[in-house]
Amino acid sequence: MLGMNCRNVDFINRYNQRRLYPLVDNKLKTKLLAEKYSVATPRLRFVVREQHEIGRIEQQLVDMESFVLKPAKGSGGKGILVITGRDGDRYLKSSGVAVGIEDICRHMSNILAGLYSLGGSPDVGIIEDLIAFDDTFDGYSHEGVPDIRIIVFRGYPVMAMLRLATHASDGKANLHQGAVGVGLSLESGRCLHAVQFGKPVSEHPDTGLPLENIAVPGWRDMLLLAAKCHDMTGLGYIGTDLVLDKYVGPQLLELNARPGLAIQIANGSGLLPRLRHVEQLPDSRQWPAVQRVDYVMRTLPSMTTQPAAGAG
Repeated sequence: MLGMNCRNVDFINRYNQRRLYPLVDNKLKTKLLAEKYSVATPRLRFVVREQHEIGRIEQQLVDMESFVLKPAKGSGGKGILVITGRDGDRYLKSSGVAVGIEDICRHMSNILAGLYSLGGSPDVGIIEDLIAFDDTFDGYSHEGVPDIRIIVFRGYPVMAMLRLATHASDGKANLHQGAVGVGLSLESGRCLHAVQFGKPVSEHPDTGLPLENIAVPGWRDMLLLAAKCHDMTGLGYIGTDLVLDKYVGPQLLELNARPGLAIQIANGSGLLPRLRHVEQLPDSRQWPAVQRVDYVMRTLPSMTTQPAAGAG
């Protein structure tokens, strides 16, 4: 198993240059960089930077039936407001609760004040298109859009999990808030193992559907998108958070330079053997993303890994 200290010293500190952190710690910078490198990401509608701009929000939202409002420097899913539809002048959250424009303005004001940002520093608000999640996940994600976390090391995808929203997680794909983590095979994108609050589960807690039937379509394209995020940022050890849109395919949501270790529990195996293996492989300057992805799909799933007992 990869423990916290080993992750920090041997991988994050060694392979992630400090000067590159702002590229992933700020979601707006990540989105603009993704657009520059033609990495697919939900369309950016507008940005609010100052409190006096909040008065224009209602006019800017007038033609938008659905959207996502998030802080640029938020973490752990904090401060993200998902609007899935409208009922007259009311906005419907993913949970079905209706809110008014005054609630959205108040939320935006809190974002700018730094209520959800790392260290409480002033922030900016991002409004982007809502993902139309793929029909494959119907009944598997409750009140929210599922996402896929892929750990990428030196440009090689090394472990993946699907995060399914639940009522307990308030529609957020966040394991700490109660989302279900489903370990995915690097070879096929099929379910290997699943947990909620660190304990094994076989069915979605809200819908009762069996998790073992999950298989992510277009899996190779998903791994390619993750691998390209290394080329885009230069960071050696990152967590890539992706979604599958039913109309446009894989999309990048955000990146994390300090991804957590719970992915090991979701997969029922440890990261460390895979990371040590990848340390011996050619770097991204020698092997393009396609070659790196084909290698891990062919090689890493067959590696013997230590059974997971805890995240360390």
